[in-house]
Amino acid sequence: MEKVRKSYVLFMAVVITALVFAGFSSVSAEFPEHEITIVVPFNAGGASDMTSRIIATGLQEELGQTVLVVNKPGGSGGVGMSEVRASKPDGYTISYIPVEIVMHETLELSDIVIEDFDYIGQMTLVPAALTVPADAPYETVQDFIDYAKEHPGEVTIGNSGAGSIWHIAATLLGEQAGVEFNNIMFDGAAPAVTALMGGHIDAVTVNSGEVLSGVQAGKLKILAIMTEERDPAMPDVPTMVESGFDVIIGGWGALGVPKGTPAEVLEKLSAALEKATATKEFSDFITQRGMIVHYSNTADFAVFIEEQSEFFTNLLSNMELGG
Repeated sequence: MEKVRKSYVLFMAVVITALVFAGFSSVSAEFPEHEITIVVPFNAGGASDMTSRIIATGLQEELGQTVLVVNKPGGSGGVGMSEVRASKPDGYTISYIPVEIVMHETLELSDIVIEDFDYIGQMTLVPAALTVPADAPYETVQDFIDYAKEHPGEVTIGNSGAGSIWHIAATLLGEQAGVEFNNIMFDGAAPAVTALMGGHIDAVTVNSGEVLSGVQAGKLKILAIMTEERDPAMPDVPTMVESGFDVIIGGWGALGVPKGTPAEVLEKLSAALEKATATKEFSDFITQRGMIVHYSNTADFAVFIEEQSEFFTNLLSNMELGG
């Protein structure tokens, strides 16, 4: 009887082990089995939101499941990223990862660190631009700086939140030009641009694509972009360097999932992202909105984000990010 019992126990152990391994393999083999959600940690209408919505379309085609986009703004991206960090690591909840993630710990915006996520890959580079109302009393960056010097502390520049890349862009410009701006914080670039269109602030330092509709409507004008070279889509807009100010800065967009997501799931998502960023639809959409298509896979992006963390930690340690 004892021999039978031991045999039964051994048999059940083998069966359970087989079922467990079969379950793990089937999870990765069948992923995704239902809809996926991309959480954008900023308001609708900004570069992060626009990129996420067009990439969601591409991911749907590659993965064969619905990919939803929801906006969870606040805390320079901290609210949305925190929600994803706390979600189940199964690949079904994805965060748009902005450059701000490498700044949160240094600026004490939240307890988010880059190690909280596994990374699907990078999609874009997002250069900054200085934009003002079309009827503003300045036509060049130098005119704008001269005006700011004549009205110390009065010129208001909107950005996407304290410690955001666009806040840093304005601060760098101020340091280079020797002027102090009155930085106005918003939960994303879109509401900052809305405030500019309404005449409530004097300028924004956001991506050119985020002000494109206002420029096309004749209500806004871009004084300069903060890239090394001019944007071929806007050949008449000078760079900040051409304008006499050594300011080259911008953000980037990536996708991440909670730490501990199965490697097989991560590989499927990364492969789908690579194909989605390679489409003409994605390229046209991104370049027409002042951004640059830049895909990098899981491994390459992991190296890049470490480098970005070191770069911005050093930069921010020597910068006063006042209001």
